[in-house]
Amino acid sequence: MSRPSWDEYFMGITRLVAGRSTCLRRQVGAVIVKDKRIIATGYNGVPINVAHCGEDGRGCLRAERGIPSGERQELCRGLHAEQNAVIQAALYGVSTEGGTVYCTHQPCITCAKMIINAGIKRIVYCGSYPDELAREILKEAGIDFSVFA
Repeated sequence: MSRPSWDEYFMGITRLVAGRSTCLRRQVGAVIVKDKRIIATGYNGVPINVAHCGEDGRGCLRAERGIPSGERQELCRGLHAEQNAVIQAALYGVSTEGGTVYCTHQPCITCAKMIINAGIKRIVYCGSYPDELAREILKEAGIDFSVFA
């Protein structure tokens, strides 16, 4: 019997989590793992009790304004998957220190800074994201980050 590696296993779950995304542009998932156990998950979407993009006649603010991917993240109603995962861990009092985050896409600079300060030591991601500064700061902080093949 062939079993998936731990990275394959958790990346498969991360892709499933991304399916809950409410973003109209990109479905992103994140899973934080510690000691081979899932401690938090997140997907990109709006905060609790806020209407999703696509509801009530709302479109994508970024698309409407022609904002390219990787720029001006503050002009969005949603949170990134990594942000939601870190927030979930904080909300329920679960330490992320020494953990690994699996992401469907490379984290942006804002998420990279949160990941560093959350004590996460490793990032595994599938898809690219146009944010060189994020890669630079992760490298400088000594975070092990790699593309899942």
